[in-house]
Amino acid sequence: MTRVGTKILMKGWDGYLIAALGVAVVTGLLAPFNDRISSTTVALALLLVVLFTATYRGSGPALLASMLAMLSFNFFFFPPFYTFTIHDPQNWIALAAFFATAITAGQLSARAKRRAEEAESGRRENRHLYEELQDAFERESHAEALRQSEQLKSALLDAVTHDLRTPLTSIKASSTLLLEDSEGATEPFSPEERQTMLRVITQEVDRLDHFVEGIIDLARIEAGELRLRRNWGDVDEIIEAALTRAEGLIQPYEIKLEVEEDLPVVRVDAGAVAEVIYTLIDNATKYSPPDTTIRISAGRASSEMIQISVEDEGRGIPVEMRERVFDKFFRVTDEEVASMNRPRGAGIGLSIARGIVEAHGGRIFIESGAGGHGTCVTFTVPVGDEEQPPTVSQMKDNPASSQPDEERAIIPDHDG
Repeated sequence: MTRVGTKILMKGWDGYLIAALGVAVVTGLLAPFNDRISSTTVALALLLVVLFTATYRGSGPALLASMLAMLSFNFFFFPPFYTFTIHDPQNWIALAAFFATAITAGQLSARAKRRAEEAESGRRENRHLYEELQDAFERESHAEALRQSEQLKSALLDAVTHDLRTPLTSIKASSTLLLEDSEGATEPFSPEERQTMLRVITQEVDRLDHFVEGIIDLARIEAGELRLRRNWGDVDEIIEAALTRAEGLIQPYEIKLEVEEDLPVVRVDAGAVAEVIYTLIDNATKYSPPDTTIRISAGRASSEMIQISVEDEGRGIPVEMRERVFDKFFRVTDEEVASMNRPRGAGIGLSIARGIVEAHGGRIFIESGAGGHGTCVTFTVPVGDEEQPPTVSQMKDNPASSQPDEERAIIPDHDG
């Protein structure tokens, strides 16, 4: 056999040799004290050998270590010593439990190691694919495509960094203070202070949850998997649901509701449309000063469409940016933030809103507010198909008439 072949063979068997050696060393150290040492101590020591073998050498050597550890446990540490005979039935149970635990722990540890290796391999493959993509763009002179790709990646990284790191920092700080308080490392906090820190943790966890849900919804929309559940609904009730949800946001503002009389009921996913209205209200509260008016209006756009608008008295959105704000992960530049006094967000709320509206067959657009001031975001949804819709009074008298009769979409409720 060649020298290279010998090295490969030795590399394949060294894990099994290490497994046997590890069990032998632990047994040699503990066997002289088998009449005084606890069987629990022996079991834990042998389990450590199995775990280390699985972690660094894989499942095969770990299985061998489990079998050798079981035999060693039986032969050296269960009376009568130095035989494979077991008199006490309880020791049979203990030995079986040890063997099962050793095999399970070894396999789980080996599986975790394999998954870590697969993840690392995937990361290297992704990096390689990304490098190949960059080379392909350069070879084909797709400078514009590369620029847009980099912008999207940068925007996504910025959104994830900001919207994950900020709440994680708050959670870490609050939990660390609470832990130090419980250990007596700092001056004890009052119940009110502890309650405040727990509230911060809860709020930031909710923020993370909403961000992740928004990313998932955006992915569904782009994949064409947005599913709506259409049923007949009253426009007033849909707007009221959005206002109820936004109650904590609109307290510093004056809300004016203007709904055209005798509006027909609409055949939409009421929860999804309420999500759109909530998103527009949320944006209005972010981008307009307190003690100003937010106007919500609804009326007919045509015989087939209903339009709903949310108008604020903020500084407005420049004409050249009105289409871009619906792009995913779009953020204004730092200079624009400073000049417009606008907070930075994840840039997915309006993208999701546009996806919901377009899934209904409507459109969403931005105009200036009354007198050329502020921002007015308007979207349209269809009244319904040619089927005669029930009246509002009929819906109240017969709730079954408002149950879903066509499934086209379901979207989870979140703060996208």
